[in-house]
Amino acid sequence: MAKNRKRRTYDKAFKEEAVKLVVEEGLKAAEVERNLGIGSNIVSRWVREMTQDPEHAFPGKGRLKPPEEEVRDLKRELERVKRERDILKKAVAIFSTDPDRYTRS
Repeated sequence: MAKNRKRRTYDKAFKEEAVKLVVEEGLKAAEVERNLGIGSNIVSRWVREMTQDPEHAFPGKGRLKPPEEEVRDLKRELERVKRERDILKKAVAIFSTDPDRYTRS
């Protein structure tokens, strides 16, 4: 039976400070987690995220990193363009079957 616990969120500055304690101060991630009252392995994950991509680490709740967001936007644009292309193909097929049929007399 799961308890109804609210998930805690931490802002970017808090995460960066916790990572700094591990990276620059040389403390162990587990020690930082205990001192800050954070669950286990969270600071370790933050350290990993920061070392893998320091420029785009911690984009925010529900947000993607800029490169991932650009890919998502490009995929949406591609789908829109494909739909437009399919509509135009159908229109060309309709109007190329009998050109006299659609001209006014």
